[in-house]
Amino acid sequence: MQTELRVAAYAVCVRDGRILLARWVDRAGVKRWTLPGGGLDHGELPVAAVVREVEEETGYVAEATVLLGIDSIRRERPHRLGGALDWQGLRIVYEARVVGGELRNEEGGSTDLAAWHPLESVPSLTRVELVDIGLQLWRDRPPLGHSPLHDPANG
Repeated sequence: MQTELRVAAYAVCVRDGRILLARWVDRAGVKRWTLPGGGLDHGELPVAAVVREVEEETGYVAEATVLLGIDSIRRERPHRLGGALDWQGLRIVYEARVVGGELRNEEGGSTDLAAWHPLESVPSLTRVELVDIGLQLWRDRPPLGHSPLHDPANG
């Protein structure tokens, strides 16, 4: 089985009781809210990637303030050349604050909308699980930077 590792950096930006999210559009056209962020370019520092990705997806200039944690997911996916792919996503999650720029939507990327959402409305949003993981890391600030939402011992 082929393997693939994707390393990405994401931002939890909370301001005045609201969280900044980007709406991700998957290959099938399904739209779900996610944390702004994305894959690292080869040789790029994760902290630089999260700043770049926030600007690309939301228009805001962000400053990473705290490393909240690292989350890892693993999926079996069909390989584009046939067979199966053992895919792993390593997601580096930062707390970040907006220091400039203006809210706008990404054009020609993997997201189509950026918006602030009240924290209490997050459970009602159609979202990827990374939003919940990021918020839990932001609230709990676990010493090892690991979310129990992806703890193999918890199923």
